[in-house]
Amino acid sequence: MTTEAVIVSTARTGVGKAYRGALNNTEGPTMAGHVMAEAVRRAGVEPDEVEDVVMGCAMQQGTMVMNVARKGAVRAGLPLTVAGTTIDRQCASGLQAIAVAARSIMLDGVEIAIGGGIESISLVQNDHMNRFHAVDDELMAMKPEMYMSMLDTAEIVAERYKIGRDRQDEYSLECQRRIGAAMQAGRFNDEIVPITTTMAVVNKDTREVSYQQVTLSKDEGPRPETTAEGLAKIKPVFEGKTITAGNASQLSDGASACVLMSDKTAAKKGLKPLGIFRGFVAAGVEPDEMGIGPVAAIPRLLKRHGLRIDDIDLWELNEAYAVQVIYCRDKLGIDPDKLNVNGGSIAIGHPYGMTGSRLAGHILIEGRRRKAKYGVVTMCIGGGMGAAGLFELVN
Repeated sequence: MTTEAVIVSTARTGVGKAYRGALNNTEGPTMAGHVMAEAVRRAGVEPDEVEDVVMGCAMQQGTMVMNVARKGAVRAGLPLTVAGTTIDRQCASGLQAIAVAARSIMLDGVEIAIGGGIESISLVQNDHMNRFHAVDDELMAMKPEMYMSMLDTAEIVAERYKIGRDRQDEYSLECQRRIGAAMQAGRFNDEIVPITTTMAVVNKDTREVSYQQVTLSKDEGPRPETTAEGLAKIKPVFEGKTITAGNASQLSDGASACVLMSDKTAAKKGLKPLGIFRGFVAAGVEPDEMGIGPVAAIPRLLKRHGLRIDDIDLWELNEAYAVQVIYCRDKLGIDPDKLNVNGGSIAIGHPYGMTGSRLAGHILIEGRRRKAKYGVVTMCIGGGMGAAGLFELVN
């Protein structure tokens, strides 16, 4: 009989604002360990039953360096017999980690594993970041677009496919409206585990840094009070262009973890899964328009599973910029009412390596609430890629 990989629990931190939010001084292993420990507790398994941990992280420097997955497992209090590995597929790292953990269960006999993602932008993407030999001159000569910023690629997509500022702001406003309603209804409560930590606070006048204990129990980014008039007043990052702080995701910190196990193990333990991992694909596109990546990945995923766009009940399409999700939604013909139903990263924020795992956990919980059957998590990826993961929801 074929072994299936099922997800039985998920846990995440609230998404913190980078540099000035609650997680701006929290080390990577501590953040990762916090969500791992809670995901294991929620799964109802013993720590020594976990065989392996796979965590995605896009910026493996500083606090995230030298295999933060293994360090996080130790920090979580898991026994030293539990292995760990950290992988990088940029913005799809957390989703990729879940896929790797699932495949180890389906193909290699692993009974219980953790898949998730983490990013500490505050402690990594700063003036201490290692930029020594950061650019390969030969690659730069061969394909300079590989080194383009995501902001530049978003403006290219906006110009190339004629997606104006007004449409980007309209989508962003809807994201804020949806997340406001979702927060009021408590639709993130089953995901988030509060974390008490030490936050660095900078005095605006003296620049002196002090530290205070804080507890993060919800996402810091959402601005449900946003109005169309307010968005329209925000200046674009580049004069005469379309991307603004209002129609782009904020820089963020956060961690997420899911416990996966074989369907046989879940049945033996009497556990009802949240869902079943069905597949993952990645696809490459031109680096200068990396935001269109899901358009290449989604058809490949659906074809392999004999499904059509209309067969999918819920879509979580991660976006760093509104223009990206607008293009992909329209190009593929995704029903807007099935897409990012509780808001998206424009409102919540996007800790690169964490987001794929956060979205997977959210689509499983929200899918059960809506009695859905299939959910797809998808995103564009720096360097010119797209990825998509298929989950069958268990109601």
